[in-house]
Amino acid sequence: MEYVKVKDQPHLARDPHTNNIVNTNKSEYEEYLARKKAKLSESQRVKELESDVEMIRNDLDVIKNLLQELVKGSN
Repeated sequence: MEYVKVKDQPHLARDPHTNNIVNTNKSEYEEYLARKKAKLSESQRVKELESDVEMIRNDLDVIKNLLQELVKGSN
């Protein structure tokens, strides 16, 4: 595919078929992919932590209910 260079922008080119601007700087693209991967990893970690917290809450509710039943049973 042939691109048309954008005036005064050495790393930008225009796709003549779609008229889109494309960044042709490979190192910037690789940095973008690394940032995207890190953000996705962070997002996944947050979801896992939220899931862990929800599981702990459920466990605490079960423990609380069991303790309440023990207290009621001992009276």
